[in-house]
Amino acid sequence: MLKFYWNGIKEDGGKLQRAWYSFGNLLNHPADTITIYGRDYKSFSAGVQAAFVVENDSDMQTDYFEQDRIRVHSDHPLYAEVFAAYEKAQAHSKARHVKWVARHGLQEATA
Repeated sequence: MLKFYWNGIKEDGGKLQRAWYSFGNLLNHPADTITIYGRDYKSFSAGVQAAFVVENDSDMQTDYFEQDRIRVHSDHPLYAEVFAAYEKAQAHSKARHVKWVARHGLQEATA
C-alpha cells in the first residue's frame, strides 16, 4: 500500500522515497496532470513502479542522468491521494516562505 506525503512516498510503512510534486500544463498530457519527481537520483521502489508508469530517460553512455518521474492523470485511481500530497507540499512551501520573509524582515510583494 502506498502512502503519499508532502515530501515523498512510503510503501507499506517502509522508508520514505523522497520526491517533489508539480502540477500544470504539459504538452501531450491533460491540464490536470501531476508530476512526481524522485529525489536523490534513486529509483522508485517496485511497489511504486507497479502502481505507476515511471519514466527515466537517463543515458549512462553520454553521462546524461535524470531522476525518475511519474505523470499522474486524473483518471488514475490514486490521483486524489497524489493531489492531496501536492496540496500539502504547496502549503509546506508557503509556510516556509512566510517564515523566511518574517525572519529577514521583508515585506511580501503584492501583485
